[in-house]
Amino acid sequence: MVDAVLSILIGLGLAAACGFRVFVPLLVMSLASRAGVGHLALGSNFAWIGSTPALLTFSAATILEIAGYYIPWVDNLLDTVATPAAVVAGIVVSASAMSTDVSPFLKWTLAVVAGGGTTAVFQGITAMTRHVSSFTTGGLGNPVLATAEAGGSAMLSVLAITVPVLAFLLVMGLLYFGVKKLLFRFRRPAAARAT
Repeated sequence: MVDAVLSILIGLGLAAACGFRVFVPLLVMSLASRAGVGHLALGSNFAWIGSTPALLTFSAATILEIAGYYIPWVDNLLDTVATPAAVVAGIVVSASAMSTDVSPFLKWTLAVVAGGGTTAVFQGITAMTRHVSSFTTGGLGNPVLATAEAGGSAMLSVLAITVPVLAFLLVMGLLYFGVKKLLFRFRRPAAARAT
C-alpha cells in the first residue's frame, strides 16, 4: 500500500515537472531507471523509457526544447505546441511511475485525470506567465523565466523520484501560489474598473 501511494506521488511530481518542460522529466526518469536511483520502478510496459535510444532521444529533445525557450517570441510559439505534448507526457510519466500494485483502471484514470490535469495546470500557469512577460518586457525577461522553468522542472523531477512526499508538498504549494497569483491578476483589473 505504501509503495502504491509513493508511486502515485512520484507520478504527480513528474507530471507537474512536465508542465514546466516536456522532456526534462522523461530524461530524468530515463537516467534514474538506468542508475537505479530513488524510488522509481518502471513497469515492464514502460521499460523502454530506460533504454539507450530513449535516453539519447530525450537528451536531444531536452537540449532543443530548452534552447528554443531562450529565443523571444519563439518561446510563446513553443508553448502552443508544448501544451498538448506536455499533457500527453504528464499522462505517460504518471502511468509509468505507478506501481504494478495499482489496478490498470485506477492507474490510467489517475494518470489521465490527476497526471494530465496537473500538467495542464502547470503548463497553463507557465504559458500565461510567459505571455505577461513578453508583453511587459518585450520578451527580454523571458530568458530568466526559461532558466527558472528548466531548473524547476529538473529539481522537481529529481525530488519526485528521490523524495516523493516533499515533491508532492512542493507541487501543492506551487499550485496554490500559481493559481492564487493568476486569480489575483485577473481580479485586480475588474476591481479597478469598479471604482
